[in-house]
Amino acid sequence: MELWDIYDKNKQVTGRTMERNKFNLKDDEYHLTVLGVVRRTDGKYLITQRVMTKAWAPGWWEVSGGAAQAGESSEDAVIREVTEETGLAVTKNQCEYLFTYHRENPGEGDNYFVDVYRFTLDFTEDDVKNQEAETLGFKIATLDEIREIAAQGIFLHYDSIKEAFE
Repeated sequence: MELWDIYDKNKQVTGRTMERNKFNLKDDEYHLTVLGVVRRTDGKYLITQRVMTKAWAPGWWEVSGGAAQAGESSEDAVIREVTEETGLAVTKNQCEYLFTYHRENPGEGDNYFVDVYRFTLDFTEDDVKNQEAETLGFKIATLDEIREIAAQGIFLHYDSIKEAFE
């Protein structure tokens, strides 16, 4: 059973945990998720396509990410998620914290903070190994290609993270 830490409205750990995806948070309680934008040194970005079996936004494009596990730092969580989902062995030296945003869903028990990071590294398409349970495929995309996908309404979180691409 995977556990997530519960945070207060000031993004401080409360000492309590919740089971993964058992959304029973009170108002002013949050869990923590992370997103990792992966940029090549040539300025192109790695984006992945969600598997069609996802309950939410199947087939949409996104950057790697997921929930921080109980006791796990935000930075460790994003490194784990990017490595698991892409096969790229990213490191703390390549990890740049950009910003945090949050979502509140009153009465739904699913409030969360999102810490957004960027990794800059050299890699080729051959270096990318999809996590088949999570990703249908990937693309090394230019900023214009990402904007076009977003304009089609099929890039998850784009409006919240678009500054991470610039």
